[in-house]
Amino acid sequence: MKRFNLITLSLLGLLSAATSHAAEPKGQVLVLLSSENQLALKDGKHYTTGYYLNEFGVPADQLLKAGYELVLVTPKGNAPSVDKGSIDPMYFAGDRAEMQRIQQVVAGLPGIDDSLSLQEVLASDLSQYEGLLIPGGHAPLIDLANNPQVGTLLKHFNQAGKPTAAICHGPIALLSAQADPQGFEAVLARGEQPAAQDWTYQGYRMTIFSAPEEAVFEASLKGDKIRYYPGQAMSAAGGQLQYADAWQPKVVVDRELITGQNPFSDHLLAKTLVEALNAQQ
Repeated sequence: MKRFNLITLSLLGLLSAATSHAAEPKGQVLVLLSSENQLALKDGKHYTTGYYLNEFGVPADQLLKAGYELVLVTPKGNAPSVDKGSIDPMYFAGDRAEMQRIQQVVAGLPGIDDSLSLQEVLASDLSQYEGLLIPGGHAPLIDLANNPQVGTLLKHFNQAGKPTAAICHGPIALLSAQADPQGFEAVLARGEQPAAQDWTYQGYRMTIFSAPEEAVFEASLKGDKIRYYPGQAMSAAGGQLQYADAWQPKVVVDRELITGQNPFSDHLLAKTLVEALNAQQ
């Protein structure tokens, strides 16, 4: 009996060690979200937006399952807003239970109610982060596309060669990685053709919410217009845009950059990001 107990304890110890090793986090992934939820339109009106639930929650869920910790950051260090229009089973293959599960995943993330600010993150050791995720929704158009601090963050991951993944409208944040992102945006808003200066992603292959998809969204505004189409802005800056048919999944990988076209690219983008992170372990 004593020998049996010793064997049992030994096996339990091995199982415990294996479980502990499997649970050991692989590293931290930074998730950049907007601080804002009021998108300015051409006529001075505003559209209430935020992050898209599946574009944030599906990659977050897959990253957690793969053993990564998530660190949330917004420009102001506040709680990010969800776009209420994205709380819809259609973005989860019609599965309401899966939608609710992802809602719980997001609600349970540390920092979801009080994220780090960009200033805090930039003052820290950025080398501690294994990669960067930028979810979509129209909110990135408000304060991520024209933000020099976002540009500084992006340039770090670019120079370090670490995975940078952005989905739907999230890739618009890449425009901040140039000499004068605010001036570039001002020219766009006037309907003129801007020229990017020293853009980090000049010549990169990428994708973003397409013009046909944006036209469908704009039609829902009942006559109001957005200030500019993201795909046209990225092309003007020097991005090599690639698209699938509207509403079809599409992910483009070029060097460290991973971009997804629309909400339905969520699972493919998550898989691609996890694989890229695992490859550098």
